[in-house]
Amino acid sequence: MSNTLTDPTDSASHDDLESLGLLDLPSELKRHLTITLGHRNDIQRSQNESDQRYLYRALAIAVRDRLVPTWQETWSRMNASDDRKVYYLSLEFLIGRSLTNAIQNLDLDDDVHEALHRYGTELEQIADREHDAGLGNGGLGRLAACFLDSCSNLQLPVIGYGIRYEYGMFHQHIEHGRQVEDPDHWLRDGNPWEIERAENTRRIRFYGRVENYYDDKGTMRPRWVESHDVLAVPFDMPIPGYRNETVNTLRLWKASTTDVFNLREFNAGSYPEAVAAKNDAEQISMVLYPNDASENGKELRLKQQYFLVSASLQDVIERWVEKNGEDFSEFGQKNCFQLNDTHPACAVPELMRLLMDEHGLEWDEAWEVTTRCMAYTNHTLLPEALERWSVGLFSRLLPRLLDIIYEINARFLKVVDQQWPGDIEMRREMSLIEEGDNPHIRMAYLAIVGSFSVNGVAGLHTQLLESGLFKNFHTLWPRKFNNKTNGVTQRRWLSHCNPGLRELLNETVGEGWQNDLTKIRDLAPHATDAAFRDRWQDIKLANKKRLADLVFKNTGVQFDTSFMFDVQVKRIHEYKRQLLNVLHVIHLYDRIQRGDTAGMVPRCVLIGGKAAPGYHVAKLIVKLINDVAGVVNADPKCHDLLKMVFFPNYRVSSMEIICPATELSEQISTAGKEASGTGNMKFMMNGSLTIGTLDGANIEIRENAGEENFFLFGLDAEEVTELKKDYRPNEIISADEDITRLMSVLESGTFNPTNPGLFDLLTGGLRSPHDPWVTIADLRSYIDAQATVAKTYLDKDRWNEMSILNTAGSGWFSSDRTIQQYAQDIWDVRALPSK
Repeated sequence: MSNTLTDPTDSASHDDLESLGLLDLPSELKRHLTITLGHRNDIQRSQNESDQRYLYRALAIAVRDRLVPTWQETWSRMNASDDRKVYYLSLEFLIGRSLTNAIQNLDLDDDVHEALHRYGTELEQIADREHDAGLGNGGLGRLAACFLDSCSNLQLPVIGYGIRYEYGMFHQHIEHGRQVEDPDHWLRDGNPWEIERAENTRRIRFYGRVENYYDDKGTMRPRWVESHDVLAVPFDMPIPGYRNETVNTLRLWKASTTDVFNLREFNAGSYPEAVAAKNDAEQISMVLYPNDASENGKELRLKQQYFLVSASLQDVIERWVEKNGEDFSEFGQKNCFQLNDTHPACAVPELMRLLMDEHGLEWDEAWEVTTRCMAYTNHTLLPEALERWSVGLFSRLLPRLLDIIYEINARFLKVVDQQWPGDIEMRREMSLIEEGDNPHIRMAYLAIVGSFSVNGVAGLHTQLLESGLFKNFHTLWPRKFNNKTNGVTQRRWLSHCNPGLRELLNETVGEGWQNDLTKIRDLAPHATDAAFRDRWQDIKLANKKRLADLVFKNTGVQFDTSFMFDVQVKRIHEYKRQLLNVLHVIHLYDRIQRGDTAGMVPRCVLIGGKAAPGYHVAKLIVKLINDVAGVVNADPKCHDLLKMVFFPNYRVSSMEIICPATELSEQISTAGKEASGTGNMKFMMNGSLTIGTLDGANIEIRENAGEENFFLFGLDAEEVTELKKDYRPNEIISADEDITRLMSVLESGTFNPTNPGLFDLLTGGLRSPHDPWVTIADLRSYIDAQATVAKTYLDKDRWNEMSILNTAGSGWFSSDRTIQQYAQDIWDVRALPSK
C-alpha cells in the first residue's frame, strides 16, 4: 500500500497552473460553481444565504486547487529527503477557518476581490459561511495550529497528526443565563479543504488478550489476539506557508468499522444489531472530548488517544519500511514524535509494540529507538490534569500495551534504585503505576521516561515543573528538561485579523515583520510621535466598531465605542479566575449605586469561553456572569459608565474580531497555575495593555513590553504557596470596606432575587481557607490595579504610547521563534531542500 500523496494532478509549482488546466481565478470560480457544484441559479448581485454558501464552496475549491501542486511538490521533497522528519501528535488542532488564511498565504487577495466582485459580494461575507473547524477546544489546540503554520513558514519537514472529529467540543448558547450545549456538527456541509486518502487506511486493535507463541527461531514471544479491530481512515488538510512555495500536511484520522454491518443480523430483522459494530467504531472520532465522568466516557477517551497514536505510528513506520526495509537502526535518528501534552503518551508503549511484535526487534533495541525519537511537551501545572488511567481499564482495552508498560516500569525502577538505593518511598513516588486498591497508570511519568526531551511552555512553568511537579525526574535526568516559551503566528493574529494595523505596520517598518516578527521592534520610536498615535487610535476605534457590531448581533447589547473595552476570553475554569473579574464588576456596580464615580472610566466588559459540560462550578460562574450582566445593563445608572456581556460560543473566528478591538487584556490567573497562555500574546501583538499576575508567559510579556507598560497585581507563585499555609479570607474581607460591600451585594441576592442561595457554592469557595485559587487574597491588589488602569486610560497619549510599545515588544512571542527553538534544540531538523 503506497503512502504517497495522491491527486489527479501531478507535482507542480504555481508556474505550471496553466499546464494543469487551471484558469484564472474568476474563471475557476465560475467553473466550480456551475460544473463541480452544479449550481443553476444566476447569483449575480445576490445576497441569498444559499447562494453565498455555494460561492464559498466554489471559491474554497478554486483556492485549494492552487495549493495542490505545491502540496504535492512539498510532500515529494519531504519523502525524498534523508534528513530527520517530525510528527506532531495532538488530540487538538484548533485551526479555525481555512479560506482567508490560504488566500493570504497564497497572495490571492486581489484575484479573489476581482472574482467575487462579479457576484456583487466581498470576501468577508463569503468567509463567514465557513464553519470553524471543530478540531479543538482551547489554547492547546490553537497552539498546535500556530505551530503547524510556523513549520510551513519555516519550510520544516513536519506533519501534524490528529483526529477528524465529526462534532466539535459543542456549540454554546445561553438560556436564562445558563450554558446550554448543542452539537457542533461542523462537517454538516462537508469540508472542501480535506482529501481522503483511503489507500493509507490503518487497522487499530482494541480488547482481546495476549498469548505467548514460539517464533520460527524457537523464541517465545507475546502476541495480541482476538482483538476487536477498527479502521483509521486518513483525511489530509493542507497547511500553506506564507508565500514560500511550501504546503505541509495535517493528517486527520476518521474511525470506521472493518464491516459496514452484519448482513445476517440485518436479514433477520435485527436492524440495530446489524449496525452496532459500525456505530461503536465511529464513536471514536465522533466527538471532541467526550464527557469522561462515567466509566464509558473514560473508555472512549482512552480509545481516542490510542487510536491517534497507533494510526500515526503505523503510518510513519510504513513509509520507513517502504524506503528502508526492516532496518530500524537509524529510525530514531531520522524521526521525531512530539507529544503535545500527555494525551498521546500511549505512543511510547505503542511504538515498542510495533517494533517488537510487528517488526521483530528485541527489547533493548526497540527501547533505544523509542527513547531517541519521543519528545514530550507538558502544558499544565495542575496535578489533576495529568492523566491517570486505571489498570483495569487498560487491561481490558489495551492488554498488550499494559504488559509493555509494566516492563518499562520494572526496568525504570531499577534506575531509581541505583540513584536512591533502598529508598522505598522514592520508588513509590516515581513509579509509573500508582498503587492502591484501584491502581492507575501515570501517563505523564510514562511520557517522561520514554522521551529524550521534556519541555515546559514558559519560563516560570518550566521552573515549577523542575522544582515541583517533576522534581524527582529532573534530579534524575536534568538534561532532559528544557523550556520553549509558547508563541502565536503573527500572520493570523495580526496580519489577517487586523488589516488596518497591518497596513500601518507595513508603511512604518516594512513588510518583513510577517516573516520575522523581531523587526516589529522598529515600531518603538514612533510611540512618541503624536500624529502616529492618532492614526493608531483611529485603527483601534474602527476595530472597536467592528466588535460592537458583533456583540450586538450575538447578545443584543450595544457597546459604546467611547468606553474602554475590557476583555477576558478563555476556557472557563476556576484557576483562570473569571470570578475575580466579576467581583471587580460588582465593585464598580456598587460604586455607581452609591454615586462614588469620581475618576471612573466608562468600560465595556466582555467575558467569553466554554465550561466543560461536567464542570458544575465553571457553569455556575457562567450563570453568575450573565446574571450580573443582566442587572448592570438594565440599570439606567450604569448606562453611561458600565456595560457587560458574556459572549456566547467563543471560538477562533470570534477572537479574530475580539482581539484587535481589545484595549485591556485580562490575564488574571492564580500565580503558579497557568502554564503559559497564548491569548495574552495575541492581545499584546494587537496593542492591548495587560492587567495580570506573574504567571505563565505574563512574566515574559512584562519583560518585553516594559514593566511600566504592564498593570501588575497580586501574589507571585512563591507567595501563593506560603499564604496557603495559613489563609484567612474572611479576615481579609472584614478588614477591607470595599470588599465587604461587594461581597454583601453578591450574597444579598441582588443578582439572583428569585433564586436565593444560587451562588452560595461560589461565595463559600471564596470564603474558604482552603480555596486553592486564593481569589480574595488578590482582590484588593486587583481593584487597585484597575484604578491605575482607569487613571492611565484618561491620558490618551500615554495609553496609546503604551499600546504601541506593547506591539513593538511582541516579537519574542511569534510561534516562528518557538518553532525555531524546537527545531534546533529538540528536533534537530532543518528546512526542506529547495526544489
